[in-house]
Amino acid sequence: MKQDMIKEIPGPPTEAQIEDGRLLFAGECEFFFGSQKIDQLPPVGRPEVAFAGRSNVGKSSLINALTGRRALARASSEPGRTKQLNFFNLSERLSLVDMPGYGFAKAAKSVKEDWQDMMFAYLRGRTTLERVILLLDARIELKESDKDVMELLNRAAVVFQIVLTKCDQVKPKALAAKTAEVEALALKHAAAYPRIISTSSETGFGIEDLRAEIARFAVPLQASGEGQSGS
Repeated sequence: MKQDMIKEIPGPPTEAQIEDGRLLFAGECEFFFGSQKIDQLPPVGRPEVAFAGRSNVGKSSLINALTGRRALARASSEPGRTKQLNFFNLSERLSLVDMPGYGFAKAAKSVKEDWQDMMFAYLRGRTTLERVILLLDARIELKESDKDVMELLNRAAVVFQIVLTKCDQVKPKALAAKTAEVEALALKHAAAYPRIISTSSETGFGIEDLRAEIARFAVPLQASGEGQSGS
């Protein structure tokens, strides 16, 4: 179920929520499905949290940092080349969905339109999708493609949360300014969850915070044995 639209900025996670996140991501995480077409999606089952971002935003590195695995999600050697939705089974309690990168300059217009059509169909029709984690590179200015994706998420009525990546490469003052900028932008979108999380896959900064946020959507431990087993 999609979450209610929220505009009050929540506080950081509690110690109990951080522990929930640690326990969830300490479990097994395995790839179980790849879909290049919207009619090839896996059956609806576990709750899903999807990751979206521009090519080279550090999406694969962040997923690997969250799960504690070096090569669970693989970055393509050519930005924008990965054109499928990749599904990962996290502890039988949650599915992580790695969405294809967007904003790749070399792609033909038809490829970009195909990406948008497929993503919108997935976002609009996936009843188990709880949240989209929208990754933005803290080092660079917002691109039009980032704003376009926010509008796409708004139209699909899917709650998204902005997560800044590569924050270890930004000075504290600049990071504070970037956070304020994207926070103000988030408040302009009905579908945006207003709390911004800053992260670094290299240093681990913000990783436990993001784990705690994602763990809110997982099947409770006592009920996880009732779900599907790997698909």
